[in-house]
Amino acid sequence: MVWPVDVVQGISQDVHCLASILLRGNGGKSHKERLDFFYAPQAHAYDRFRANFLHGRQPMLAACAARLRGSQGLVWVDMGGGTAENVDMMSHTLDLSVFQKIYVVDICSALCEVARQKVKNRGWKNVEIVEADACTFTPEDPATLITFSYSLTMIPDFMAAIDNAVQHLAEDGIVGVSDFFTSAKYDLPNRQHSYIQRWFWRGLFDVDGIDLGPERRLYLEHQLEPVYEYNALGKIPYLPFVQAPYYQWIGRRRGHTKKNLARFPARASDEFEAKRPPAFPPTFLYSLSWEDPREDDKVLNINKDDTVLTLTSGGCNALDLVYQGARQVVAVDINPAQSYLLELKRIAVIRLPFEDVWSMFGDGVHPKFEKLFKEELTPFLSQGAVNFWTRKSHYFRNGLYYHGGMGRLIRAVRALARITRQQHWIDNLVNAPTLEMQKELWFATVGKWLLRANIVTRISAFFVTNPIVLWFCAGVCKGQLNLIRKEDSIYNYVVRCLNSTAECSHLRDSNYFYRCCLTGKFSRNCCPRFLEEEVFKTLKVDLASDERLLIRTTAFVEELRKRMYTKVILMDHVDWLEQGDIDILCAALKDQVKPGGRVIWRSASRSPKYAKCIEKAGFDVIRITTSDQYMDRVNMYASFYVGIRKGGPKIEESEDMTEKTFAATCTKNECEKLAHADTGESCGRASIPYGPADLHRTVESARNNPQFRGSLTALEIFTTTARHLQGENLHNWLVNGRQLFNLGNRHPQEDQHKQGKLVF
Repeated sequence: MVWPVDVVQGISQDVHCLASILLRGNGGKSHKERLDFFYAPQAHAYDRFRANFLHGRQPMLAACAARLRGSQGLVWVDMGGGTAENVDMMSHTLDLSVFQKIYVVDICSALCEVARQKVKNRGWKNVEIVEADACTFTPEDPATLITFSYSLTMIPDFMAAIDNAVQHLAEDGIVGVSDFFTSAKYDLPNRQHSYIQRWFWRGLFDVDGIDLGPERRLYLEHQLEPVYEYNALGKIPYLPFVQAPYYQWIGRRRGHTKKNLARFPARASDEFEAKRPPAFPPTFLYSLSWEDPREDDKVLNINKDDTVLTLTSGGCNALDLVYQGARQVVAVDINPAQSYLLELKRIAVIRLPFEDVWSMFGDGVHPKFEKLFKEELTPFLSQGAVNFWTRKSHYFRNGLYYHGGMGRLIRAVRALARITRQQHWIDNLVNAPTLEMQKELWFATVGKWLLRANIVTRISAFFVTNPIVLWFCAGVCKGQLNLIRKEDSIYNYVVRCLNSTAECSHLRDSNYFYRCCLTGKFSRNCCPRFLEEEVFKTLKVDLASDERLLIRTTAFVEELRKRMYTKVILMDHVDWLEQGDIDILCAALKDQVKPGGRVIWRSASRSPKYAKCIEKAGFDVIRITTSDQYMDRVNMYASFYVGIRKGGPKIEESEDMTEKTFAATCTKNECEKLAHADTGESCGRASIPYGPADLHRTVESARNNPQFRGSLTALEIFTTTARHLQGENLHNWLVNGRQLFNLGNRHPQEDQHKQGKLVF
């Protein structure tokens, strides 16, 4: 085997550099003399050798470029810039013409000579090589960008160098640093090194006069406000299995007054890389939020004074809450992958044009995702999110929604359609022009097959509804399975969910949840609200300008204890908890939800026992609806509850919840008559008035509403109200309520009242 000449020359140069580093040592008395002595023999080979182990350089420059893109007339000072290789790297990320002036400052004569030759060869007219000390250099104009690329650890008086940089930094300028490092004995989790690591790396680099101690980084953060950091390990040439710790860091002036959202969008996540709980797969379970925000809206009545706590899930609903105007939304999840998904959605909305965001999260495919990720998104993500999406970038090559827990289910549906040659049936179903045509298509095929429940159906159902599949594909935990089995079989539960959804919810124009499950993508007129262009434009500003959205990876109760909330969205979280954890949650809700605040949740049980625990914690608990009828576009739960914290406004006075949410009722047979004007979907909601005092108002509101006129089921309103009354109120209602509804002699008799049952 004959090696090419350039390879042999490259290896020869590398060996020469290694020999200079390991054997030559330090010479000279002053800092300049030592650097000249160290670098003079290897200056000609400096760039090639360093390119293989200065791993933080290019990403740090790209992170700076992302914050500068779109600006003109910039000034860049590269402190300890050596051979001007950083300028060459920056030219591949950002057009150098945006810089009015670029100063490459270095005290080493040999390296400056190489840099001058490079400037001449490249024809750079705005680049000046300055042989000077970084501690004293003064640019003609304030610098927009100042960088220390693997140079700060070699500057003895690092405090003077940092002070000098801060002094000449523009008001909205940034300082970028990449270098090797060791942590302090007690440091932040993403930086922490063991005693052996600290001793080994600091001692090894000290031989060449390079100080890897934590003091430089601590002083940087004393003088400047951090806006981005990334810590990692990088390989060293010709030393297998050895990886040196390095970091990238960007900071800005403390006490800044100039607002620049392109450079400094509001931060949403901390920089700590959380560990995945052992029971979770190494990815997200939910690629979209699996609760219907339209129904949540009616109950929560979000306003500009609200602080909202919600489970993160797929993140769509958290973005929806920001759009609705909540002052601050805190999204929390114990699975870090769910946090990383929401981080990506958030920063994509802030940084990218609408069509790129649609390709990523509407179609689920973007052919240039890797490039966009490195250049536009990485510099604004947490370290955990960067690492996760670097590993999972292939998700956007073959479809985001085919990955994660739900992705397994979607892939299975698509595979089954291919095997049975029914792709056209799915296309016809999700694009049926009307709800009636959708129902006919469904119940002529799958719906009828499910209702028959023959042996083939049951065997197929076993493979779909066993605990392992339900957990890893649908995120249904053991606790929820037990709740379902106490009231029904898993099979019947699923059949009820699917058939009721097909009957009452239009997949073409409204139900983006099941549309995504069947097709692996959304359509322009059937998608989560953050993918609607006008909503996108609003969110782009709202998410960048203030800390409207916080993303946290921790236990729900831990985040609940950190601040007071006006709205809390539990989703189905309580179904997952043991009784001891439920008690802890209820105590936290009692302490942290403001009087008049609202807590909503869904459950796999029609009457979960923990509703009483929440009630005892100081909440008026109301069951809004159950799976006895169509619930919402997801339609996968058995009940939907709201709890209102006592001590605030009386329930009947709390804004317009009654009119918005509980205005009318319908039976299953009347479901189609109550079509929403905008979506063509059925209402199917039972009215839950709060008591006799406001019943007239509820009924009159419904009777005067054209949407519901002529569709009230008086008997159902009457009986539902009775279920929520006790003692004298119940007695008066049984006697007098029938007159209000003209029910004649028909009235319910109390039977098994302790079980909440009423019999006619």
